[in-house]
Parts: sequence; C-alpha cells; structure tokens
Amino acid sequence: MDLTYENAIEKLHSKGMFYIDLGLERITKVLGSFGNPQDNLRCIHVAGTNGKGSVCAIIDSILREAGYKTGLYTSPHIYEYTERIKICGSDISKDDFAYYFQIICKKTDELKIHLTEFEILTVIMFLYFNDNNVDVVILETGMGGRLDATNVIKKNLCSIITHIDLDHTDRLGNTKEQIAFEKAGIIKQNCPIITSMGYESIKDRADELDSLLILIAPSVEKEYVNALSLKGLHQEQNLALALCAINHLYPNITNETIRKALTKVRNPFRFEYFKDKHLIVDASHNPNGVLALRENLDYYFPNDSRRYIFGCLNTKDYKKMMEILFRNDDEVYLYPFDYPNACTYGELKKACPVKTNKYDKHLALTPDKLNIICGSFYMISKMQF
Repeated sequence: MDLTYENAIEKLHSKGMFYIDLGLERITKVLGSFGNPQDNLRCIHVAGTNGKGSVCAIIDSILREAGYKTGLYTSPHIYEYTERIKICGSDISKDDFAYYFQIICKKTDELKIHLTEFEILTVIMFLYFNDNNVDVVILETGMGGRLDATNVIKKNLCSIITHIDLDHTDRLGNTKEQIAFEKAGIIKQNCPIITSMGYESIKDRADELDSLLILIAPSVEKEYVNALSLKGLHQEQNLALALCAINHLYPNITNETIRKALTKVRNPFRFEYFKDKHLIVDASHNPNGVLALRENLDYYFPNDSRRYIFGCLNTKDYKKMMEILFRNDDEVYLYPFDYPNACTYGELKKACPVKTNKYDKHLALTPDKLNIICGSFYMISKMQF
C-alpha cells in the first residue's frame, strides 16, 4: 500500500521530532544500501550557528540565475517538510516525499536500523537530488557539523562556516572554540574552506587536511548589499561568504548575473517586513540571532513604538534573549505555543525583565506600532498574519 504524504508525516513524527542522536554510522549504512547516491553529487556544505540559511539562499539564487540546476537542503521548515528540499527553487512534491519516505522505511526495516527524523530527511534529499541529476547541491547542516547527518559526504566543492556563537551547548560544547571544532568537522581533504571566523579549531583542521583556508572580511561592495533583497545589517557578512564561494568556484559568473540574482533571494521570516501590517517577522531563535534583530530594529526603525509577540523553546537561553530584546516601554505578548519543548507562559513571564501579557490569537496587529513576531521557527508556523 502506497503511503500518502500525510501518512508519511505521521510516521515521521513517530520517530521523535526532537530525537537527536548525532553520528554517521546509521546513515552511512542506509545510504550504502542505496548505492551511496551522495557520492555522485557536487556539494557546497554550509555550517555555523547563525546565517546558514541566508548564505545557502544567496548561493542558490546566484547559481540558478547563472543556469545551473540546483538542489537546496535547509532546515527547519515553517509549514511543510517539503520546504526543506528544493530543486531550482521548487519544493519536492508531496507525492515524491511520500515515495522516498516509504522506500527508506522499507530499507531500514530490512537492515534493522532506526534513523532519526533528520537522518530520514537527509536520505530522502540525497536520493531525490541524485535521481534528478542536479548540477550542484547547497547543503546546510542541521546541528554542528562533524557528526551531522549531512557530513556523510566524502568531499565537497567547498565548506563554508558562518557566524559561530553559543547554541546547542549540551551537544556541541560550552565554549565557542569547542563549537567551532564541531563546525570544522565539515572541512574535507584538499577542499577549500571559506569563513570569517578565525578560530584555531578551523585553522588546525584546514592545515591537517591540506585544505585552502580562505579567511575573509565580513564586508562587500555596497552595490551588492543594496541589490540584496534580504535586509538586515547582519546580512552583509552572509553575503560576503556567499560571494566569496561563487567567485572562487564559478569565476565566469558575471557581476550582472550576480546583481540580478541578489534581487530575487528569498529566505522567509529572516527580518522580513510586511509593510501593510507594519510587521517584522524574524525567526531569531538564540541570543546571537536576537541581538542581530535588536540591532536591526534600532537601525531601521529607531523611533517606532514596538509591539512584540515572543515564544521560544525551553532548550534555548530565553531569559538572555528577552533581556537583549525588550525595552521597558515595549508592549510584550508572550506566546506559549503548542509544540514539544515550548516554554510555558509561566516560564517566560518569570524570566522576562519587563511587564508582559499572554498572547491571544485575537490580538490585532494594528500598524499604530511596529509589530514584531520572533523567537522560534516553530512558533511562527502556528500563527496566521
């Protein structure tokens, strides 16, 4: 019996939405049983704490504008799992998703291997991209890098490491240097590594593997910054990384093609402004992301009164996030959204440094104030706006 997409998602959730078991042994065996489709793909591999999605979206847009058939793998999704796997900007169809999910489940049952949710999605992605003969895969890690399921690839066109900060410290380490060590795990033998982060772990790994280390300044010419459809002061650093990768790997792509592609970049809910509602939606989900949001708000909207809707997972440093974000005169609504590990209203209220209200779905986001929805991808997916 063929599975529907809805059946596939139900079974996928049964694997545990937040079940994480870092390691490459399981996915290596499963992909090997399918003939190692990942070995046929040319990948640009991107790791980091913040900015991965934007770097991937920029590179994907430029390569598509230049005529390449691209595969893009990112996470998390906002509304549907199919958003994570795209060819030339189009999501994998629900029928294809269900088809690959079913054959993977049959294979793991035969092998008696239990894959995590993210590992299943990663196998779907490699099979789908290989079957569709994409020219290049822009591959975003899920967590860390060294033991992330995407790191089953043996080589890449280049590795990119974006901004590094403290996040997932229970799994990746309690210092930025320890986290950098995990991110540096995506560096491959004789494959270039591009970063603006000068951590010793990255330098040492590049030296060990004879990989060209390209350490860049986090800035680019204003014509490119102005062309980029993604807004936010932090995007210049992401743009610098993406442009360096393009210039190094695809030097024949013209400046005109790059500028045109930058106007078309889409990465939903990263400091995205909806003018009619005077609304910013930003999926900032850790202290560094929230700091970037606060700096952007102060720069672009310095004189606007602010109305926040904020929710967060209890695995994040939500106390620090709220301390960075809120001012005493802000109107703050805390949203205990229905999701595993989501903070309760009591947890958020106790940690919040300013006066708060509990969010109600009937709250009117009127344009008398700048409305800001932030704190979690998973919260945003629960909202209508």
